[in-house]
Amino acid sequence: MFKSSKTTAVVALAVLAALIGVLAWQTLREPGLPQGIAVGNGRLEATQVDITAKFAARLSEVNVKEGDEVTAGQVLARMDARELEAELRQAQALVTQARKQRAAATAVIAQRQSEVALAEKNLARSRELYENQNIPIEQLQRSETAVQTAQAARSVAEAELALAEAGIEAAAARVESVRTRIDDSVLKTPIDGRVLYRLAEPGEVLPAGGKVFTVLDLTDAFMTIFLPTLQAGRLRIGDEARIVLDAIAEYTIPATVSFVSPEAQFTPKEVETRTEREKLMFRVKVRIAPGLLAKHAAIMKTGVPGVAYVRLGTDVVWPEALQTRLPP
Repeated sequence: MFKSSKTTAVVALAVLAALIGVLAWQTLREPGLPQGIAVGNGRLEATQVDITAKFAARLSEVNVKEGDEVTAGQVLARMDARELEAELRQAQALVTQARKQRAAATAVIAQRQSEVALAEKNLARSRELYENQNIPIEQLQRSETAVQTAQAARSVAEAELALAEAGIEAAAARVESVRTRIDDSVLKTPIDGRVLYRLAEPGEVLPAGGKVFTVLDLTDAFMTIFLPTLQAGRLRIGDEARIVLDAIAEYTIPATVSFVSPEAQFTPKEVETRTEREKLMFRVKVRIAPGLLAKHAAIMKTGVPGVAYVRLGTDVVWPEALQTRLPP
């Protein structure tokens, strides 16, 4: 029993010595970074856009699968819009009906205008006859009443015309609304990118806001790293950076600092001593240029781990190991 424990301890010491030797060899083999360059670990990320159903409906058609490259405006899927198309036909019929009502009201106004003109002529003759004492005052009053009645009828016809005009506007607005909903039943991607997830299949009934796809924006790739106070405080938006991904470590990708968090991570917001403040870590986003991403979109993979190097001053020279090296 004693010999076994002793043997185990010897083996453990040997393993520990070997690990220390490997680490020491790596430290001696790899040159250290020059002053003025910060480093952090992270994963390559990209902006994700969710393609969702605007209203509840059945998914009738899906045109792409995961991994497909898509372009802005491309139709990815369609929702069942048969009910909307029927509603559109109904709304269009209401527009037609309202236009006919407007035409009828216009004709009635013309008729009422003629009646007003005739009544006014009769009134003028009645006044002349009354002044010459050829007719009694009652006949003159009847002529005046006839004019007022004709004018009132014309006002009613004008109101009916205004009502018909409003009906046309309301029906046209409904047509536009239904057409918009039909357009929304066609799911398009607003960006160029790659389909990351296909989350629904034809025949499924989706609620309003139900996700159908997640699309990666291949022109907005970045790596998030965390740097301590002394390094983050020296960063400026636009500072040069380099990204080296584990999967393609032979390449060094140029990038720039696009974001430095105004709030510290990992520790309380309020700290009292200098030692505690030095422990604060700030989130930094290092972004690859969209033009470079577009050129190498075929090999761009999100989620790949790697290392980001950030230059803390314009006078700092990148070492040979971090000079830009890109795929052909």
